Parts: sequence; structure tokens; C-alpha cells
Amino acid sequence: MAQQVYDRLEFDAAAGRGGVRTIDLRVGTGPEGSWELVRAAPAGAPGSGVAGYRGYRLALHRPQRRLEVPSGLVTLLLEFGGSLRLGRVGRSLTGDPQAGWTRLDSLFAGLQTEPTVAEHDGRLCGIEVLLEPWLAYTVLGVGLHELHGVAVPVRDLLGWQGALLAERLAGTPRWSDRFALVDAFLLERVACGRPAAEQVVHAWRQVVRSGGDGCVGGLGAAVGWSERHLELRFREQIGLSPKRAARLLRLRHSLRLLEAGCPPARIAVACGFYDQAHYAREFKAMTGCTPAGLRQLRAMPERPVDRLPGRATSVLLRGRPANSARPESR
Repeated sequence: MAQQVYDRLEFDAAAGRGGVRTIDLRVGTGPEGSWELVRAAPAGAPGSGVAGYRGYRLALHRPQRRLEVPSGLVTLLLEFGGSLRLGRVGRSLTGDPQAGWTRLDSLFAGLQTEPTVAEHDGRLCGIEVLLEPWLAYTVLGVGLHELHGVAVPVRDLLGWQGALLAERLAGTPRWSDRFALVDAFLLERVACGRPAAEQVVHAWRQVVRSGGDGCVGGLGAAVGWSERHLELRFREQIGLSPKRAARLLRLRHSLRLLEAGCPPARIAVACGFYDQAHYAREFKAMTGCTPAGLRQLRAMPERPVDRLPGRATSVLLRGRPANSARPESR
């Protein structure tokens, strides 16, 4: 029996406190089970720093494995049904060099500059909140340099508030009401949190606009700070130095062009790599694949896999044991 998929848009006027929320619901059923993916924007929350909400309910008959490439965003994952195994070969996302994998339910993941593999047993339900790093700094109240490349249980950062939010989400049946709970949570955290410095937000946006292709050496002067002071504050409130952030955003730019079908030589020039070999090395270091390998893996998804529409973030992996090497190209 072939997989059946249908889409539905809902308009939730009650959720927002600040407007009407559009909810994009996609449901699929087939031989492997059923799934439900829901996308929404914040309504009444600090929308300029929230890239989106993504709800999911998976009831599949076999374990699933995904490759996650760096997204340029901080992730708040609120699981209320099932848990994830996360890791990289030889090193876990918790930073423990002795363990390659770790099991987590609700978590925060800072900016990543390497590929991550996520596994679950086929049954999973939760909400993912994707945040600009400067807003995540306010929501969390900790320096984001402590979260670079790792994932931390929500309870370790938010204590009882994080546990209570996950518990309330689990007891709320409608997606619109769940998103409203997340809105209220973010509003409360932002109201009592420390905002990122305007200079840091401006510098981050400059690097984003450039796609990482440009000199970051003049950012300090542009915001009225010394380069050293900007680097320290940028690492604290973004999670990376300006130079490393530019490297990450150059990858994101190259992924957009790759998805559009651009040839590697053109991508290398457009994104400011020294040459095509430099592009290939950087791409593989940060995604675990060559450009051609990633394009092949993404060619025929069975269901929507990306964490944001129009942004290549994820690949479904097939037939790879949990302790296998990271996926490379063929």
C-alpha cells in the first residue's frame, strides 16, 4: 500500500494574544506507520528571534535515524512521548569523550559546527523551537559558548520550569494549545531574562546577511567596540567567535545553492571559498558528506524531514547501525 499524505492549514485566532496563528499540518500513513508534522510561527512571543515551531507525532514500526547538519540556530526540543539518542562517532553531544551516544528527552542544543546523528525507536512526540542564538541567550540565561557543539537536558538549564512545561504539553491534546503554552513560556523567559547586547545582535545580523562571505575584522569598529571586546561578547551571546560564525553561515549559504541545483564550482565562488577543493573539505567536515553525497541522500525523502521549510537541515538514513561511521559520500 502506498503512502498517503494530506495537508491542512488551520487558523488559530485564540492562541496568539497578539494575532492569528497559521498552523500547517501534514499527516501521512503507509506501510511503515503514521506520522504527523505541524509547523507554526509564534503568536505573541518575540517573533523576530524565533525561527519557528515544529510539532511532530511519529508512530512508525521501526527505529529511525537522521543526519542533522548545522542549522545556524539554537534548538529547544520538548519531548513528551519517547526519547532520542544523539551523538557523533567517538564523542557524545554532552561532551563526554568516553561515550559516543547519549539518550535525552527534552534538551537545548547550541550552535553546531559538525554533523549530528539522532535516533529513536519509531515512536516520538514533541515540539521543537528554533531560536536565533541571541534570543536563546536571553531565554537560557547562560553563556552560549557553554552550549557550542553539545546538547544539555532542559532540566539542567531551566530546572522545574522546563519540567513543568514538558508536563503541561503532554497533557494538552491540541497543537494550537501546545503552541500557546510555548508562546507564554518564551514571553515569560524574555521578560525576566538579560537581553543580548545590541552590538552583538547587529554584528550577528551582518554576518547572516553576508552569508559568511566577507571580512569579520571590521565588525567591532562598525558597532563601536574593539575587535577583542566584540569577540568575547559575541562568543558569550552567540556561542561562536565571529570568524567561526562566518564559517557556519558560509556552509548554510552553500547548502541553499546546492538545493537550488548549482554546480560545486559555482558554489565555491559564490560562497567565498578559496577553491572547489576548499569547499569540498569544509562541506564534508561540517556535514559528514560530500556535496554530491548529501544531494543523493536527500533526493527521495519519504516524508518532510527538514526542520524549517526551505532550509536543508536533515537526512533520513537507512540501514546504518548506531555505531557505524558518520555517513560519507559514495
